[in-house]
Amino acid sequence: MFALVDCNNFYVSCERVFNPRLVNIPVLVLSNNDGCIIARSNEAKSLGFKMGDPVFKNRDLIRKHNVAVLSSNFQLYGDMSNRVMTLLSGFSPDYEIYSIDEMFLGLEGFEKSKLNEYAKQMRHYILKSTHIPVSIGIGPTKTLAKAANFFAKRYPMLEGSYILQSGNEAMAKLCHMPVGDIWGVGRKSSEKLKSLGIHHAEQLAKSDPLMMRKKFNVVLAKIIYELRGISCFGIEEEEARKSILVSRSFGQKVESFEVLREAVAHFAANAAEKLRQQNSYAGGISIFIRTSHFNVNDAQYSNSIYLQFPKETDDSILILKTAVQGLKAIYRLGYKYKKAGVMLLELTSNQLAQEDFFIDSDKIDNKALMHVIDVINEKYGRKAIDFAICNMGKIWRGRQSIKSKAYTTNWKELLTVYAN
Repeated sequence: MFALVDCNNFYVSCERVFNPRLVNIPVLVLSNNDGCIIARSNEAKSLGFKMGDPVFKNRDLIRKHNVAVLSSNFQLYGDMSNRVMTLLSGFSPDYEIYSIDEMFLGLEGFEKSKLNEYAKQMRHYILKSTHIPVSIGIGPTKTLAKAANFFAKRYPMLEGSYILQSGNEAMAKLCHMPVGDIWGVGRKSSEKLKSLGIHHAEQLAKSDPLMMRKKFNVVLAKIIYELRGISCFGIEEEEARKSILVSRSFGQKVESFEVLREAVAHFAANAAEKLRQQNSYAGGISIFIRTSHFNVNDAQYSNSIYLQFPKETDDSILILKTAVQGLKAIYRLGYKYKKAGVMLLELTSNQLAQEDFFIDSDKIDNKALMHVIDVINEKYGRKAIDFAICNMGKIWRGRQSIKSKAYTTNWKELLTVYAN
């Protein structure tokens, strides 16, 4: 048996933890630059707001219903996610963090008759400890657990948890689940399945997996078996990323090389920090810059470059220098840049890195310095110590005019409670 624990309307729920005025009213959370809707409360969903819609197209609806609108606060969401996942990991030795707001738990060996009670205990504990509401679906496969979560969220009488067994019971429920809502079925596959007369999960479960493998792929064939109660996907151990990308669209167009250099250096420093967190080295770095494709009146330009490091490294100083070197090679004067980014590639474990006989590692690596910086930033908050080149002005930062505070990660922004 598997459980899928999903935080309800996670970004909105994080905001509501520290701002009770947002409870029971329509709330929207916007993307970087306050451009598009990326999260909605149930109240906002009922008013017709759609995921991904540009916010400017919904201004009248927002005013009409007095909708609360917030800039995204990923620092807060990431920290709250870590708190929820840490608590959930104590409920089973087998777990898989699937996304920022979802975790699979392996329930092998647990007494089946008590799983519903166990799920309710989990929900109560997470809500009490973090004030984040979660829904829990349980099933004999990961796909059925995900389907059970689908029903747990949509039917209040289930009180946030549901167990979906295989066989006739599952088929009776799956006929109410649109094929596009099945875990692992994307939009294009959903449209193709509908053209074949398959509109809900029960129809897919009863289809021929061999034929579907030929028409689609082996993953869809496994999903069919999973819908029938035959487990094909197990709990996966977290793997180190094969590459690390850090990029952002700017809040305003950038023409100056100095401003663009600051942005690229900031991205490179963040990528290096993530690299050390997963105990990896990088063999090279790719840097890219581009103008906005949506502004047809502006001259268009985009370019990228890949540079190899002298040896595998996790040294922020070397990574920053190389990133700036790459930017100098591709920067062109006279363009209004809208986005830039860096990607660290050829990642290997820092336990497996091969030393080079011809390179004096002590002259190009600053292992002790990087360790001290990481320890201080871990203790006093991210960017307590940073590189000067990353903090010259940051006029390139995205628009986040209605962003909430970093309640859990910044001493200066801790919630203040006054007693009468």
